[in-house]
Amino acid sequence: MSDTLMNDKPVNDKQAVAIHAANFVKNGMLVGLGTGSTANYFIQELARRQHKENLKVATIASSMVSMIKAQSLGLNVIALTQVAEIDLYVDGADEITLDLTLLKGRGYDLVLEKLLAKAAKQFLVVADSSKLVGRIGTNFTIPIEVMPMAWKAAKHSLEQAGGVGDLRQNVAKDGLCVSSNGNLVLDMTFDKALSEAQLNQLINNTPGVVEHGIFIGLTSATLIAHEGIVRENWA
Repeated sequence: MSDTLMNDKPVNDKQAVAIHAANFVKNGMLVGLGTGSTANYFIQELARRQHKENLKVATIASSMVSMIKAQSLGLNVIALTQVAEIDLYVDGADEITLDLTLLKGRGYDLVLEKLLAKAAKQFLVVADSSKLVGRIGTNFTIPIEVMPMAWKAAKHSLEQAGGVGDLRQNVAKDGLCVSSNGNLVLDMTFDKALSEAQLNQLINNTPGVVEHGIFIGLTSATLIAHEGIVRENWA
């Protein structure tokens, strides 16, 4: 572990950790862009470095929102279909444990986020200290992306294994959330006796499930900011 105090005080911890993460980006890199408030600060800092330092990078976005943000700031965004591997992926997480297991997917872009995490030579997770938990599922339900035609069968299978939950509604509460891949999202809780590894295997083995929000063994390091200090925890 190492601590870094930012020289120019950022406006908040999310910006502090995003600026810190941007320092890992080198010329010629292909960089995966996360989605969310902390990832937005990272995209802004990457664009600033491109403008001020003549940094030359290509990027791949984990969502349409991030793609539009990056393009609006002048970053070069390419499609994942063009590559098999990326140099660096920087994204946030909803929950982070000490062993670097993550819960992601409140924004329900599960599939592309996990693809980028798997394809990256380094996956850096940026967050403030509020995201640290003792166990995945402490503060949030586990998002599970399911095929629309199979959601009832998948939900039943998960319930048979002790899961409790239902389809996620949209923000207006007048319909269902639909992922960028056209799938539905189940938000489920499970018996605390099950470990993250057991949950990962259980959900992966459920027919009809496309992807889920538990990320195990994919994180290279977490960068956690608290009161302007960024702590690195490497795998």
